[in-house]
Amino acid sequence: MTLQEKQSRFVMLIAQLIEHATELGYQLSFGDAYRDIRVPYGHPNSTHRKRLAVDFNLYKDGIYLKKTEDHKQLGEFWESIGGTWGGRFNDGNHYSLEHDGVK
Repeated sequence: MTLQEKQSRFVMLIAQLIEHATELGYQLSFGDAYRDIRVPYGHPNSTHRKRLAVDFNLYKDGIYLKKTEDHKQLGEFWESIGGTWGGRFNDGNHYSLEHDGVK
């Protein structure tokens, strides 16, 4: 699968994740999505730089949920549809698709 094909798939999977979160009563806002290569932070091979990752801010009943455990229900759903959840490596709000071995 080409990078562009994987990016398109990622968008469709993220749409499913957002819909699922909404059905469960969560609200989401974007945290880190695309990381411009001109900005000198993060890993140079980051999935964010490849447009294959997004960090979500998670809310329920207006309360910001920032712990990795708070994302577990969504993270497990994300994994069930083919994604990689950052909760497996202590980055609970990170949702990505693996590319060239990078999560």
